[in-house]
Amino acid sequence: MKFDSQKHHRRSIRLNDHDYAQPGGYFVTIVTYHRNMLFGEIVNEEMQLSEFGKIADECWRAIPKHFSNVELSAHVIMPNHAHGIIVITDGRGTIYRAPTQEQFQKPVMGSIPTIIRTYKAAVTRRIGREHNVTGIWQRNYYEHIIRNHEDWDRIHRYIESNPSMWVEDEENPMKHA
Repeated sequence: MKFDSQKHHRRSIRLNDHDYAQPGGYFVTIVTYHRNMLFGEIVNEEMQLSEFGKIADECWRAIPKHFSNVELSAHVIMPNHAHGIIVITDGRGTIYRAPTQEQFQKPVMGSIPTIIRTYKAAVTRRIGREHNVTGIWQRNYYEHIIRNHEDWDRIHRYIESNPSMWVEDEENPMKHA
């Protein structure tokens, strides 16, 4: 089927005027398809990774191997989602460049959308190859641009405490049962 921009348009939840390849910290949350509990379970307020969860964790830790301008800070793989802080360090090597914006079928190397797309694809490919399972991720992801040290500290604490707060987590299907 040929791409029809009127029929296949997806409304972006990204900020229109922000260059997602510029240096800075970004907090991301990626959710599993239908919020399926694929990555493990919380036992005594600690995350116990399943085989799928171990793959998701290994692929997350490998992001800097594929993107030389990226460092990782706190992250956690939860039963049905992943949280992490991605730091873009050098803006792809130069401070003299035009702002870049993601467009359909025009990825921007080293941008948050490209990093997340690559991560999700790596997890999906590996789980598919090793376990013959598809349908790992929900479409899109949530991101927040970290604006200052207070924001950074708050997000870092949130990520680290996420397993102990699972009972109250909005992504916990038992909270809504």
